[in-house]
Amino acid sequence: MNLFDLSGKVAVVTGASTGLGRAMTLALAEAGADILLVDHSKREETAGEVRALGRRAVTVQADLNGTAVLPKIVQTALSEFGKIDILVNNAGIIRRTPAIDFSEQDWDDVLAVNAKSVFFLAQAVAREMIKKKSGKIINIASLLSFQGGMFVPSYSASKGAVAQLTKALANEWAQHGINVNAIAPGYMETSNTKALREDSVRSKSILERIPAGRWGRPDDLRGAVVFLASSASDYVNGHLLVVDGGWLAR
Repeated sequence: MNLFDLSGKVAVVTGASTGLGRAMTLALAEAGADILLVDHSKREETAGEVRALGRRAVTVQADLNGTAVLPKIVQTALSEFGKIDILVNNAGIIRRTPAIDFSEQDWDDVLAVNAKSVFFLAQAVAREMIKKKSGKIINIASLLSFQGGMFVPSYSASKGAVAQLTKALANEWAQHGINVNAIAPGYMETSNTKALREDSVRSKSILERIPAGRWGRPDDLRGAVVFLASSASDYVNGHLLVVDGGWLAR
């Protein structure tokens, strides 16, 4: 099990305190990592849970709709922990409107958080990882990295971008000892899917296609994120690890 041991590692996780981010943050901490938690709103509960596991936790409040805050994230990690070993680009937003009515503002907001910040934070962190010739960057993609979806054109575009960006960065940075991969969650029980789960017709049609017969839960990502953050995945580059209960297989 030493392959999955993260003792002494430092992870930066965006959107760290709720939903999928919280589950992945706690999984990394349980495996031994100290965590810099980045969130849009000030939240301390998840950081407290990390500390209860015997790990260090520092929080940063940051609006990832712009890039100006990214140097603060990196510098806080370096000043508090001295290094960055793992980056989990998890923060994301969604806007649901038929494409015919979709606004420019909703397009720009989603692409800024879900794609632009993913690239520029990865770039900023990679500059530090290159210095020590090692690092793990884990982006959060989606089933909509593969499919078009409905009523979420900017989200689909952003997650397609995440998938291709993951491959492009892996191509350039593998030579520096940096693994860049992505997790593509299926239909998960999070705030982003609340509207779908409350729509009895849509929810039924979704569940009928999932071989596992249930919506995913945030904890279903725990093993995937520890694998991609650990030395167990040292020869895995540019991969999209789908965690979807079998949705894409059907």
